[in-house]
Amino acid sequence: MRQTLIHILCLFLFSTLITAEETVTVMQASELGILGDPTADVRIAYGEDPLQFADLWLPDKGTSHPVVILIHGGCWLSQYGISYMGKFAQALAANGIAVWNLEYRRVGDTGGGWPGTFQDIARGADHLLSISEKYELDTTRVISSGHSAGGHFAMWLAARHKFKDHPHFTSKNRVALKGVLPLAPAPDLAMIHKADVCNSVIDKLMGGSPEDFPERYAIGSATELLPIGLPQILIIGKHDTAWRPVGEHHFNLAIRANDAVTKIEAAESGHFEMINPESSTWPLVLDAMQSLLK
Repeated sequence: MRQTLIHILCLFLFSTLITAEETVTVMQASELGILGDPTADVRIAYGEDPLQFADLWLPDKGTSHPVVILIHGGCWLSQYGISYMGKFAQALAANGIAVWNLEYRRVGDTGGGWPGTFQDIARGADHLLSISEKYELDTTRVISSGHSAGGHFAMWLAARHKFKDHPHFTSKNRVALKGVLPLAPAPDLAMIHKADVCNSVIDKLMGGSPEDFPERYAIGSATELLPIGLPQILIIGKHDTAWRPVGEHHFNLAIRANDAVTKIEAAESGHFEMINPESSTWPLVLDAMQSLLK
């Protein structure tokens, strides 16, 4: 009888845990408006197109600021722009980290897609060097970070050193990175193509499928460029059911490639909590960023 009661109690506790897991409420894309759209210290163009600019956020105190090159997500699509990362950038600056928050041409924009979007990411990142002296930025302490699709570009930037003579993406003055912090990243473009996310956006970004343009995917997908050869800290939301698999897939392949990679599971995060400075996930993000910038 006692064993039966214990068994029933265990089943009850297990079912309670499962129910709690299933009823976790996470932030949705429709709620991004709560992050507001604060104004950066200065907006700087890195090209002639209206979308070729970056917002620079500066700490109030000190000099020789460490820098994060920040890249927003939004399924690589034109309708999702830089504004939702403003509060995140503002919070980093308040913690002593300068932020170079990149805007870029995307699918649906004139010049967006392959190779224009990738050129913007590379050119915009490198433009940081031309303003570093004026704004007292420490170019020996620079990392890249990005959210979702921006996490893919953050890792792609970190791996760009692997193709030194590519006609589209190389530069004589390439910014050197200490590491990369992808947040809920989408780094494997072939995997995303197969999953057919965001209305076949990857085909639009790359101009076709992996079978159509294998050479593009080979240098455009961050996962294809493993090992990256720089420290990577991936932060993945435990409750991010849509994007978690692609991030974990990249992590497992990076481990096999003997890359210096760490995965942090954000236990109280879905896809968006990690970019909300008021969430319980924020300390994980800040700690990871500060550790990469040491």
